[in-house]
Amino acid sequence: MTAVEEVDSTTRAEMMDVYRSWWLHDARWYQGVAKRFGQQAANEVNAEALRYVATAVGRKVARHFGGKPARDMEELRLRYDACADRMFPHELRDIRSAVLDDEVVEIVIRQNFALTMVRMAGSTEGYECPCTEVHAGWSDGLGVALAENCSTGCLRHGDPACRLLMRIAPAEGD
Repeated sequence: MTAVEEVDSTTRAEMMDVYRSWWLHDARWYQGVAKRFGQQAANEVNAEALRYVATAVGRKVARHFGGKPARDMEELRLRYDACADRMFPHELRDIRSAVLDDEVVEIVIRQNFALTMVRMAGSTEGYECPCTEVHAGWSDGLGVALAENCSTGCLRHGDPACRLLMRIAPAEGD
């Protein structure tokens, strides 16, 4: 069997095990940085790394959509959904998005794989969710300027869901 045939024969369950192993590594890495350099350093490096990855994902999605700005808020919402699809496997997340008005996209997360992995690694104490940095990275990669990017709820703090609002900045000249 060739290497390509072997990869093609990998089941989705096997791939999920690979993802889980890497995410467990990531959570343990975070815990190691926190232990050696402090919680604040671990949170900062985590957010910085995730924003970098999210920006790259946003650029790929923008290219997939032809590199042009979204026609409207609904298409922009679909682009954010495509970013989530490229970053987080469906099996380990429950994310919904909605256009609230002419300038706001809301993302609601009821299951967050990263938080699950951090809990499994025993690293929840002092962990700060980097969700707004992920969404800022997606926006950067998509070429979208944000006027506001905030969290109004967080699973980490016991809320039933993470709720994130992204207010799109008016286009220059508007």
